Amino acid sequence: MLAGGAALALLATGCASTARPERRGPRTAAHPATAASKPGAVEEGLASWYGEPYHGRPTASGPRYDMWAMTAAHRTLPFGTVVRVTNLDSKRQAEVTINDRGPFVAGRILDLSRRAAEALGAIGPGVIPVRLEVERVGDGMVDDPCWEVQVGAFARAENAARARVNLQRRGLAVRLAPAGGGLTRVRATGLAGRGKALDLAASLAAAYPGAVAVPCGGGW
Repeated sequence: MLAGGAALALLATGCASTARPERRGPRTAAHPATAASKPGAVEEGLASWYGEPYHGRPTASGPRYDMWAMTAAHRTLPFGTVVRVTNLDSKRQAEVTINDRGPFVAGRILDLSRRAAEALGAIGPGVIPVRLEVERVGDGMVDDPCWEVQVGAFARAENAARARVNLQRRGLAVRLAPAGGGLTRVRATGLAGRGKALDLAASLAAAYPGAVAVPCGGGW
């Protein structure tokens, strides 16, 4: 993240969002992000976008990122949540589905796919002021039969290897996968259900503060 958050930070601040400075200070959220998981909830802030080189790489929800799909990354909304996004400058609107985590940049509340950014007019500016309104809350992929716990994403191979060995000593199946910026994600895999994944993430939190339960998704 590193701990889990750093990889997501790299993912969420993709090529366009890091290439341009923010144009204004962040707006105050109408509702805290943690309280926004209900239909009609509204949040305001800044949105950036990400495309290459993240196209085809795994999202936090599991499936690979498709920059031509109408999706976005949000820090806390459940995966599968549909939100209506309004560009507060142009009033252009689009609906996107949350399937990734981020952005982890002060003031930013959403990282748009390239297609969503085009629909909202965010390609040129890079960062735009937006209002989010929750249309439908996703189930967080709770019915996915396979879940994992990601303990972190590491820049150094020896740190990833150390995390893998530690998890294997606990009797866990482990897999490594590439993440943005040359990082390697380390996950305990093959967990039967979200409940077991959440319990394991909690038990690993002392050693790995960024441990997070995620669906196995696309099998990458």
